[in-house]
Amino acid sequence: MASRVIITGANGTVGARLSHFLRQQGFDVIPWDRSRVPVDDYAAMERFVRESAPEVLFHLAIASRPTGRPGESWLINYEWPSELAWITRTLGIRFVFSSTAMVFSNDARGPFTRDSQPDAAEGYGYEKRRAEERVFHQNPEARVVRLGWQIGEEPTGNNMVAFLEDKMRQEGRARVSTRWYPACSMLDDTVRALHALSQAEPGLYMLDSNERWTFYEIARALNARHGGRWQVEPTEDFVFDQRMRDERIRLPSLKERLPELP
Repeated sequence: MASRVIITGANGTVGARLSHFLRQQGFDVIPWDRSRVPVDDYAAMERFVRESAPEVLFHLAIASRPTGRPGESWLINYEWPSELAWITRTLGIRFVFSSTAMVFSNDARGPFTRDSQPDAAEGYGYEKRRAEERVFHQNPEARVVRLGWQIGEEPTGNNMVAFLEDKMRQEGRARVSTRWYPACSMLDDTVRALHALSQAEPGLYMLDSNERWTFYEIARALNARHGGRWQVEPTEDFVFDQRMRDERIRLPSLKERLPELP
């Protein structure tokens, strides 16, 4: 019988690609359908996970499509992962929770390591920072994985190519900073790493392929790959080193994936 996994956020940028990859590897992938398993009903969630009997639960979902419900962002980004951490702990299921480089505020000083203290005080980064703490409290065996900005090939979804495409459509140009070093990685490399980390030791991990390049340099390299269809212009509006360093799991360098980089 094929190994089984549950994926929340299975229609998202990372979730869709992870679902495809795991199915190719022979896994039975069960997407979490919030219309059928409400995330504010503990009994329903516990029953769904118990009956599905997965080896791993990948929690990738975020509050990306708000419905207007009061407190919805906190429910999705904090309370839901807390409950899933407890459910997987009691059922003996491996739990992989995707967090973000945004747990560090724009005032923090990177590159960041596992010893760097997250300081986001508001918004999405704050909710994820608090969720990380809560997940480990609920399930010390969890794997919490901080992700940077994903680089896919499609001009849709939440990835860097889609951002550049949107800027061109809205403004007729893409103005990007020569002084921002974003945490980022190729989507397929992220997906393979998430699968590998589901079998690694519990703990906090950070995935980042950016060794030394600015957003401007990365955008120019992507522009060359995609036929030069964007007008990429340099700015110095945003100054931030967001890179993350984790020697335990090394992603391929951006240069390997984007040979157009300087």
